[in-house]
Amino acid sequence: MAAGSVNISSEQLLERILTSLDDDKAEDVVQIDLRGKSAMADYMVVCSGRSTRQVAAISTKLVDELKRDLGRISKIEGKDQGDWVLIDTGDIIVHVFRPEVREFYQLEKMWLPTGGADASA
Repeated sequence: MAAGSVNISSEQLLERILTSLDDDKAEDVVQIDLRGKSAMADYMVVCSGRSTRQVAAISTKLVDELKRDLGRISKIEGKDQGDWVLIDTGDIIVHVFRPEVREFYQLEKMWLPTGGADASA
């Protein structure tokens, strides 16, 4: 953990992330519990932005807020293209897609329980 960072649980971090995504009008937000399924993170969040500009803006604001409010440095990839941005916060992986790109990769289908249409409950 970086110096000056706030120690919060992955559940508290998830709430902060979901609030930021909601504030920025991210669409079709799905959260997937990875605990016990993967060592890479506790949760995965997948959402969409309507355009490359919105995808980049959602991603930039989220990373900036986590750094400013929690002292958490996140790794970010794909922001320059704006089709699919991956944000690694350590405990949570966030994917922000343009809808067409999200439909093509169908990333959440790899992680959702069989027969489960919504993992956000």
